This record gives sequence, structure tokens and C-alpha cells, in this order.
Amino acid sequence: MALSLADLLNETHVDLDLRTRTMTTALQKLIKLLEVDEQIRDPGKFLEQVVAREKITPTVVENEIAFPHARTELVDRIVLGIGRSRTGISFGPNGERARLIFLIGVPRQMISD
Repeated sequence: MALSLADLLNETHVDLDLRTRTMTTALQKLIKLLEVDEQIRDPGKFLEQVVAREKITPTVVENEIAFPHARTELVDRIVLGIGRSRTGISFGPNGERARLIFLIGVPRQMISD
């Protein structure tokens, strides 16, 4: 059965006033939102996985949007944390800025989802 965006959205996993200047701190704040209702088993390890993935291939795209993510054994279902920064946060090696950040965790076994 296909998932819809409505299945993934939870207002407690959204921060519309993300105040930080660094990618890592922004990701930590979004992970804390997911951590509250135990969406991620090991938040510190999940952060490491997302940051490592981001260093290999930055996920910032046009219109100042970033999609940091990890396929991991630390989640049982797809999880989504959303953040908005008014000033933008530096993502990527060229200093591209992201104002909208969609943090995604996907279970390792979900290959085609």
C-alpha cells in the first residue's frame, strides 16, 4: 500500500521558526521533534548517518530546500521532520542555503518506498 504525505505529516514534528546557523544543529533540533514520540531508536546515531550522507551528496536543491535523509535500521517506518529557517542554513560544500528542511528517515528494508 502506497503512503501519502498525510500519513507522514505530524504537526509536532514541524518547527516553523528554526533558529540556528549550522546544518548539524538544525538536524539535531528536527531529530528532537521526532524523538519525543520515539520515532527514532538512537537519535545520536541517526544524526551521524544523516550528516555522513549529507557530506557525500548534499541534498540542497533549488528554491532553498534541503532533503537530508538516511536509509537506516533506526526507524520502523518512514519518519519526517520539517523545519523552516527565515535566514537560511548553510547546506552543501558551496554554502548553498536552505530555508525549508525536510528530514527523512526510511527503514533500511523499504527499498522501493
